[in-house]
Amino acid sequence: MERGLRGADRAGLTEVSSTGQGGNVPLPRSGYAAQMAANERAASGGGVRHEVIGTTATITLDRPDTRNAQTPSMWAALRHIGDTLPADVRIVVVRAEGSSFSAGLDKRLWTADGIPGETSLADMAAMDDSDLLDLLASYQDAFSWLRRPEIVSIAAVQGHAVGAGFQLALACDFRVLSEDARFAMRETTLGLVPDLGGAQPLVEAIGYPRALEICVTGRWVDADEARKLGLATIVVDRDDMDGTVDDLAGAVLASPRNAVSSTKALLRGAMGRDHDEQLLAERVAQAGRIHELAAFAAKQGKKSD
Repeated sequence: MERGLRGADRAGLTEVSSTGQGGNVPLPRSGYAAQMAANERAASGGGVRHEVIGTTATITLDRPDTRNAQTPSMWAALRHIGDTLPADVRIVVVRAEGSSFSAGLDKRLWTADGIPGETSLADMAAMDDSDLLDLLASYQDAFSWLRRPEIVSIAAVQGHAVGAGFQLALACDFRVLSEDARFAMRETTLGLVPDLGGAQPLVEAIGYPRALEICVTGRWVDADEARKLGLATIVVDRDDMDGTVDDLAGAVLASPRNAVSSTKALLRGAMGRDHDEQLLAERVAQAGRIHELAAFAAKQGKKSD
């Protein structure tokens, strides 16, 4: 079975809006297909809005009444944005309305009643392993596209970023934190594990021992500690966040797109390569850049003749 958003369910997905929680759609059948169909129908009400201006896309979590608690329909909306992102977008900013970036998974999904139209933990527990793994993979797709080399992603984090909120911030290349920002990875304290792609960038950023300590204790990491650990690109007053994000995006956009994407790919893959493999990757990337720059110079020379 294919991973992520596939087939007829994608065709019926409308533009993402900011209409709060799920679409209150009853689940007509069991298993992976039913859960995905319900999630995709609910995605238009997934509590996410986005806009694209020039080469910058801005995604806003818009459930401030729940501190932007996350649901499967929110993940479906995020995944849809990634699937349909215009090719000329270079910067993706992920921000949130209200006092918190995201309080993590909506805890009502743990309850017997759940949230109408949303896949609850009870629904997941009733699925066979194959369907459950496919469903979890589709949830991971909501965040993993932010790591693509052709874009640079920036998380603007204020207040709480807990569990899935912390992992969403970790999926981004840069994290601009307000002085009141706080991270926590609470999954393990709830009997679960971080499963939305946050474990790898956390270990890459701060090392295994500290990452393990933060995950298994579920403790808070405030903005000052996040800066010292390397989890924060910069920490600023909340009133200065938008300007700081704009400045950072402008600095990235000042460099040639293909050079930025090639550099990101080199750095993203560096920890998975041995030294000789990394040197080869750098040679191949540089050869591509040299040929492209030479071609551009030749084209400019012809225009001046």
